[in-house]
Amino acid sequence: MTRPVDSGVIFCARLALALLFLWGGVMKLLGYGDFVGYLRGLGVPFTQVVAPIVVAIEALGALLLIVGYKVKPLALVMAVYTIATAMIGHNFWDATNPAVQHDMMIHFWKNVAIAGGFLLLYVTGAGGASIDGLRRPSSSYGSSLR
Repeated sequence: MTRPVDSGVIFCARLALALLFLWGGVMKLLGYGDFVGYLRGLGVPFTQVVAPIVVAIEALGALLLIVGYKVKPLALVMAVYTIATAMIGHNFWDATNPAVQHDMMIHFWKNVAIAGGFLLLYVTGAGGASIDGLRRPSSSYGSSLR
């Protein structure tokens, strides 16, 4: 059973994570051609298939986080996605310019930290301020069992 304050904190965490991905997904959608070119430049195969999946994961995933729907499985998907983007897009180990390498390393570890936040959401769930919380059967905590 979560306390109301816990649900509020979990909601704030969901919102903070979601806003980052909602912004990214919308920007990728608005500059879709450039985004596809960026993926090609990274050597990502099947960019015509991968690009819409990435936009959906970011934009729709963010919306689902905000409303708190299916947060536990979504959190696992988002954690894996965030680590994958760190490995593909922020591969500091290949950078030759020290300034670029430093920048990429910061972004890589930032993604790892974000994935950690998603793993915590996987453990805690969406909290009470969510669709998942409304759909959860009421707790029998504190009631007598007969």
